[in-house]
Formats: sequence, C-alpha cells, structure tokens
Amino acid sequence: MKLLEKKIVLITGGSRGIGKSIAKECMRQGATVAFTYRDENTQEQAIQVEKELNEDGGLAKAFMSDAANFEDAQKLIADIISEFGTIDVLVNNAGITRDTLLMRMSEDQWDDVINTNLKSAFNLTKAAQIPMLKARSGSIINMSSVVGVKGNAGQANYAASKAGLIGFTKSVAAELGSRGIRCNAIAPGFIETEMTKSLDEKVVEEWRNGIPLKRGGTPLDVANTTVFLASDMSSYVTGQTIHVCGGMLM
Repeated sequence: MKLLEKKIVLITGGSRGIGKSIAKECMRQGATVAFTYRDENTQEQAIQVEKELNEDGGLAKAFMSDAANFEDAQKLIADIISEFGTIDVLVNNAGITRDTLLMRMSEDQWDDVINTNLKSAFNLTKAAQIPMLKARSGSIINMSSVVGVKGNAGQANYAASKAGLIGFTKSVAAELGSRGIRCNAIAPGFIETEMTKSLDEKVVEEWRNGIPLKRGGTPLDVANTTVFLASDMSSYVTGQTIHVCGGMLM
C-alpha cells in the first residue's frame, strides 16, 4: 500500500518549484491532489501541471485561489470538500519574496510578503480545520525556511513571515492535538530550483561549499519530507520544525 493511499491533499502554490514537486510525490504515493495557483497570469502553467499529474495515472485538480485572501480561502475549502468529500492533508506552501534592506523596504513590500507567506496559512488552516475536526484526524504542514530561524540581511519581511509560521505551527499543534490533528513545519535551506539557475555559478558554488553535504537541496528533498509528515509514518510527530538544509543549521 502506498503511503498516502486514499488521502486528499491540498497544496497551496503547487504549480511550480517545491509545490509542484510535492504534488508529484504525493500523487506517486497514492494521494488525490488539489493545488492552487494565484491568478490568471499563472493559469496556463497550472493547467499544464494538472495535465501532467493526471497523465501519470492519479487524480489532480488545480484551483485558482489567492491564499492571502480570507474569502478565497473559505471558498477554496468549500469547493474541495464539494469535489472530494474532505481534506486529509493541508500543505501551506504559498510564498513570495520582496528582498531589500529594511531602510529601503516599503510598506507594500512588507505587507505583500506577510500576507502571502503568513496570513495565508492562517486563512487556510482556519478553514481546513473544520473537516479535520469532524474526522478527528489530519496533518497540516507549513513551509517555513532556515531564514525564519537564523534571519538574513535584506530579508526582514521574509524572515519575519517564516519565523511566524514556526510559532503558528506550535500553537496549532497544541490546540488541535487532542482532536488527532497534527501540525508541523519544514524549514528548507538552499534549494536549487528554476529560480536559482539565474544566479551566478560562482556564488552558488560558494553556498554549496558552505553546506556540510556539499550540495544544494532539490525540491524532491523537501517533497519527501512532506510525504513523511503527511503520512501515518509520522503519526506521533507534531509541533516540530524539520530542517531540510544539508546541515546548514546544526
């Protein structure tokens, strides 16, 4: 039996990068996957991902929804319950960066990152807990970052949002544990995606050399940890932050 057989998994921001890899690996492990994309600008890409996932023999569906919008989140959960009956696993993966030094950071740059990275987790968790409470089971996984643990110059907004997710994770785990609902966070380190390919190779190599495992992580490294936390293999794990960083933080 596959690890996520018969489970309904919702992934926010699942049309590219880490989110896409999580969707693919969850499906490979037997899950039915719902994933979100933010707006019409990414619709074509999301539909292509949906097609790819379904061609692999599973069942996946893309939903256009802005996770940072409270009403959108409520509607999304209602639509998924209508489509699939329930939600077993929620992966709060949606995230953006607006990097700049604090002295240059605008209010909009702060608000955009906090709303997309942190408020979205509140919106979706608040809505998704309802079917989970009825079932007295569920797994909520929040995508944090090593930057949320150690901070980083030029990323005050991003670091604050990811640190907030860790505190949010622990609080939700404490609140919902008695109902059989688990909540954990993943803190990726330097993960090599399409975005990092545009970086200077010398800079990337310096980062790799500073990591004990001497390589950047892959989206699959994060996806495998997500599958573990989504599955019954982690049934006694809650309130934790797992660093997927090659030993960058020890």
